[in-house]
Amino acid sequence: MLIVETIAKIRRAFFVQGKPIKAICRELRVSRKVVRKVIQSEATEFRYEREAQPLPKIGPWREQLDQLLLVNEGKASRERLTLIRLFEELRGQGYDGGYDAVRRYARQWGKERGASTAAAYVPLIFAAGEAYQFDWSHEVVVLSGVTAMVKAAHVRLCHSRMMFVRVYPRETQEMVFDAHDRAFAFFKGACQRGIYDNMKTGGDDLRRQGTPLQSPLPTDVQPLPGRAGCLHAGVWLGEGTSREPGLLRARALLHAAAAVQEP
Repeated sequence: MLIVETIAKIRRAFFVQGKPIKAICRELRVSRKVVRKVIQSEATEFRYEREAQPLPKIGPWREQLDQLLLVNEGKASRERLTLIRLFEELRGQGYDGGYDAVRRYARQWGKERGASTAAAYVPLIFAAGEAYQFDWSHEVVVLSGVTAMVKAAHVRLCHSRMMFVRVYPRETQEMVFDAHDRAFAFFKGACQRGIYDNMKTGGDDLRRQGTPLQSPLPTDVQPLPGRAGCLHAGVWLGEGTSREPGLLRARALLHAAAAVQEP
């Protein structure tokens, strides 16, 4: 790459001092092709960018190496082979090149692969009063000087992300119903639908008894199967509890004593 200072010296020597091209080449140690290029052009910087990188050794083995890299990427992190091991496997297939060529190609392959398979999500948008999310979490609290594990019921409005948390000693149907009742009373209303994550406590007991499963909630608030419905703006309801521990645990403790003392 020619720097601005060298370009200025070439032009000054040719146009101002009147030196021939041969003398400029001998003085500045550049080729005649470069001197003519600078004289004929008005550019202040010249860069050489290779359009295609030749791969004399890796070229015939790109397909095999791509397959090895792809299979290795699909393995668990503990089972993945190092580049040295991949190089040895490629040598076993007949590759006679060096390790550096394999290493450079593998790193470039990883960058391109990471750019093309970057994780992305489409955030869900909820209207006011459209839906809420319900989930459980385990918390450790101190009740009357005794450390105990309790279950916290979380109800979050999807639009405003307003949270209601109440702590119970167990996860039973009665406590699920009570959490919904108190949450709707706290929000002063109910949403059009509810979003649940594997609500076993809502129907397991009825299934064991052979009774057809009926929704404990109104007809316009129905459970949604699977975890996909719990996503809102890229945040899981369960993850939200860990990202806001101070706020949610403080709210949970406000209801802990009442929930345990009530019959």
